[in-house]
Amino acid sequence: MSTIIVSHGLGADSDSVWFPYLSAKLTALGHTVVVPNLPDPATPRLEPWRKTLAAAVETASAPDTVVVGHSIGGVNVLRMLEEHDPAAHGRYAGAILVATAAHEVGYDALAEFFDQPFDWGRIRNAASEFRVLAAVDDPVNIPDPVEHVGLLVRNLGATATVLPSGRHLGDYPDDHIDLPEAVRLVTEILAGRS
Repeated sequence: MSTIIVSHGLGADSDSVWFPYLSAKLTALGHTVVVPNLPDPATPRLEPWRKTLAAAVETASAPDTVVVGHSIGGVNVLRMLEEHDPAAHGRYAGAILVATAAHEVGYDALAEFFDQPFDWGRIRNAASEFRVLAAVDDPVNIPDPVEHVGLLVRNLGATATVLPSGRHLGDYPDDHIDLPEAVRLVTEILAGRS
C-alpha cells in the first residue's frame, strides 16, 4: 500500500493532537504511517527539522507517499519539498497542509522557517496534488486564517477544506482529537493516483 509521513508542529511529537487517530485509521486501511519525532520540538530549527523529515521520506517511494504537515510542520513540509528532486525520485503522490501558515505569524522562535521566500514552482513540481485543511477560527494563523488558505491555494494550485470551527486543529500537543477530514484528504489523494 502507501506511506503517509507526518511532520508535527511546535512542541509536539508522534503522540500529539490527531496523529494517533490518523495513524490508526490509515493503518487499518493497510497503509504505513510514520510520524518522525523532530529534534528539539520546543525550539525548532529549520535545517534539522527539514533534514529529519527528508530522511524519513527518502525511505519510501515518492509516488506512493503522501506527506502531511501540521502548523509549522506544514511549513517544514514546504521547505522539504523545495529541496526534493522529482526528476531523480519522482513526485510525491500528494501533500496535505493542516493549519499551516503561508507567511510569518509573529512567533520569533519560528521566524527562520519564513526567512526566505517560498519557491512555489519547485514546491508545486515536487508533489502531484496539494490539499489545505484549516479552520476559520484559527488563533495562530493571523491576522486572517482564510488569507493563509488563499495564499496556499493560489501558489500551490491546492484544494482547500475550511472548517467553520476547530481553532488550530490541535491547539496544544497534548490535545488528542479526531480529525476525520485529514483521513479523508489522504484517502482521496491515494484514490486519485493514476
